[in-house]
Amino acid sequence: MRMHRGSSKGVRESPRAAGSLPLSASPPSIRVVLEITRGSSVDRRDQVVESGTSVRALLRRAGQSGEGCAVLLDGTPVPLDTPIDRALTLVVVPTFSGG
Repeated sequence: MRMHRGSSKGVRESPRAAGSLPLSASPPSIRVVLEITRGSSVDRRDQVVESGTSVRALLRRAGQSGEGCAVLLDGTPVPLDTPIDRALTLVVVPTFSGG
């Protein structure tokens, strides 16, 4: 038996899952503390970023050049392309100064 296109009788395919998140859903926000050290002073800045933001992008947002500083997490250097996936405190040490 052949059914026409609008028939509700017949085998139905299950709806496909959406390939992306709805517009109302946004990535989770993460709090990151930057401790920018210069000599004996420390400039502490709180930043809120989306999950997956790179360390380089975070530094740019804070007005720092990623290529001109070392970034440490618990005393260990962190690559600038590392995605941020949890709340953390990063120590930023400028490695050169203008002049």
